Amino acid sequence: MRVLVTGASGRLGRVVLPRLGAEGWEVLATSRRARTGSPVRWVEVDLATGEGLAGAVTGVDAVLHLASSPNRGRQTRRVDVLGTRRLVVAAGQAGVRHLLYVSIVGVDRVPIPYYRHKLAAEQAVAAGPVPWSVLRATQFPEFLDGMLRGASRLGPVIGDPAVLAQPVDPTEVADRLVRRLAAGPLRGIEEYGGPEVLRFDAAARAWREARRSRRPLLPVRIPGAVGRALRSGGLVTEATPTGTRSWADHLADTYGGTGAR
Repeated sequence: MRVLVTGASGRLGRVVLPRLGAEGWEVLATSRRARTGSPVRWVEVDLATGEGLAGAVTGVDAVLHLASSPNRGRQTRRVDVLGTRRLVVAAGQAGVRHLLYVSIVGVDRVPIPYYRHKLAAEQAVAAGPVPWSVLRATQFPEFLDGMLRGASRLGPVIGDPAVLAQPVDPTEVADRLVRRLAAGPLRGIEEYGGPEVLRFDAAARAWREARRSRRPLLPVRIPGAVGRALRSGGLVTEATPTGTRSWADHLADTYGGTGAR
């Protein structure tokens, strides 16, 4: 069985590729530039233009669609929406039997432009001729970690204390994707989140403790519909099963016992 993985060089792609190989999949990985020196075969594809796409999907049984270009204005639409449409059409013409698209929990509830593009891509997958599945995952702990770093650049940790998050480890998402490919098309949407729902202030306190930081939390309420959606659980899910690796596990792995101010 041959699977084409788009966005294979990203955070999730790097952990899912070896898992697919270990489960017996013949893996093709896409990149906009030629790559060598890897046990995985790479093919050049540009979703923004469609270049290389028809050849890449030829002879493929399944497509794992991870590619995304977040928060880059028109380029996001070219890659995430129009590129996904091109991929769906090409996969249909090539007789691909399963297209698995990775999305984000909350794309249908949190009104930000990037999420609107992800939702449009989901709709393109569902409307296409290829049997499909969508896996919506909650945020990776690295994303929350990076957001906290950015929020503390001026000293205090700035954020809306009541925003809810549910970080999920990318290795566990990768395992879930491999299982979904093995199970075949769901023709529906599955959500997958981490083991705990955290308020921003609790996540920030644990982050400060792990870094041995004394920076205070400066509460700033996010206004409007986006803030209401984030505080009401727009980014979290009640779906089970969940991952098992917690925010505390990520902090221990990242900062150990040394800490950093």
